[in-house]
Amino acid sequence: TKIFTIQSFVNYKIKFYNNTKELSSPAAGVITALIRVNNIFVVIIANDNTVSSGAWWPQTTKKIIKAQEIALKLKLPVIYLVDCSGLFLPEQSLSFPGHYGAGRIFKMNSLLSNAGIAQIAGVMGDCIAGGGYMPIISDRVFMTEQAYMVIAGTAIIKGAKNQKLTSIDIGGANVHVHLSNCADFRAPNDEICIQQIRKEITKLPSSAAKYYQYNEPIKPEHNEPIGGLLPINSSYTYNIKQILARIIDESLFWEIMPNTGQEIIVGIGRINGLYMGIAANIQELTINPNNPKQKRPGAILYKEGVKKLSIFSRACNDDGIPLIWLQDVAGFDIGKEAEENGLLGYGSSLIYTNSTNTTPMITVLLRKASGAGYYAMAGLPYDPILQLSTTISNLAVMDGKTLAIGTFKSKLDHNFQIKSSNINEIKKIKEDMIEIEKRIKTDMDPYKAASQMDIDEIIKLEELRDYLCCISEICYQNHGYRRIKNPRIWSMHDLV
Repeated sequence: TKIFTIQSFVNYKIKFYNNTKELSSPAAGVITALIRVNNIFVVIIANDNTVSSGAWWPQTTKKIIKAQEIALKLKLPVIYLVDCSGLFLPEQSLSFPGHYGAGRIFKMNSLLSNAGIAQIAGVMGDCIAGGGYMPIISDRVFMTEQAYMVIAGTAIIKGAKNQKLTSIDIGGANVHVHLSNCADFRAPNDEICIQQIRKEITKLPSSAAKYYQYNEPIKPEHNEPIGGLLPINSSYTYNIKQILARIIDESLFWEIMPNTGQEIIVGIGRINGLYMGIAANIQELTINPNNPKQKRPGAILYKEGVKKLSIFSRACNDDGIPLIWLQDVAGFDIGKEAEENGLLGYGSSLIYTNSTNTTPMITVLLRKASGAGYYAMAGLPYDPILQLSTTISNLAVMDGKTLAIGTFKSKLDHNFQIKSSNINEIKKIKEDMIEIEKRIKTDMDPYKAASQMDIDEIIKLEELRDYLCCISEICYQNHGYRRIKNPRIWSMHDLV
């Protein structure tokens, strides 16, 4: 079974300090993932006991909440595998009090329960304080004989040492299954506990994805490796249709509105046999509709393309088609013509559309994710189910070279050359501009973005179709909670 991890690079290369000791927290000490259990996809949230006994570090709570939000949006069952020693106390100020502090995990438990979404917990070790609250609202709670759930451990209970009490004596399976009614079943070990959880999953409704697969999934006609199609240098162009041909079933794509906004391609394709809308940037030069003799650079959002995206996004939402955004965008058009054409107004229309959509959206950062173009194409602030990134993407307002030019604009002439005749000043300005460019390049790195949770997962290009197959299935797994029209009555047909 393939595991589709979520936010596995959180806290990557981030160091914390406890007095003079340097500490790290790989993946924030918790594994979150989408995984198929007995033929249905579930959200897994599992403490990593090898990281400070499963303690909640800064970002751990946000990571757990993100996984719970995915489950709530898509009505996916949640499995908690709990082995948690509570908050990592030396850094508690970063994970306890805020809006996304530990207490919000329990609110999400409650919202999931209120929505009728199955939650199953396996308590397999330490389960102290906040860690003890996380499984309690679950519909089923399994405890191994080595596990315990306590509000406070023996270390802070007065008299516990004198009474020779252990945490298992205070809150072990014997107590919570037979006396407190805070747990439902006992398991002798982790393996049996997992078997029991899997058995519970079989009692849930089966996936509706098969119903919505009008045909059996057929692999892309073009199944050559996708990696060599995307140049690392963001100034090089490529044919986005070659990417689409390798992720869509049978490589068949129904392009919508092909004769307008040609810097953008939108349309419908099947992924894993399921209908998905796709919107992507085109990198090649395109003809300026206001001046057919003139060509415009690709990867820019112009008025016609923004209008096209708004119409398509609304139609996908109306028809209940999940929408994939393949971003390789340098930003919005700028200048006199852009302002006179009302590009700001068209941009606000697209932002409104994406902000109010109820159909699931998935964002993939292929290479560039720059400026307001990143926002307009359903970047993370617009709540896509997941925001994936390739290993070569760059996420920033602008690239380092442009920012360096903007910073030293007063020192440069119209050709962006340094105006000074002082050799020392020229040398200093050059050094400062190079330093800015290097720093911004580091800030744009996808691994840094993923470490601070600005990207949900970094994937290889070869993994893109597998991830999208998983996401397409989870979007269609449950029925009755959102609009899904049959293809004969799509609003999409009115756009052709």
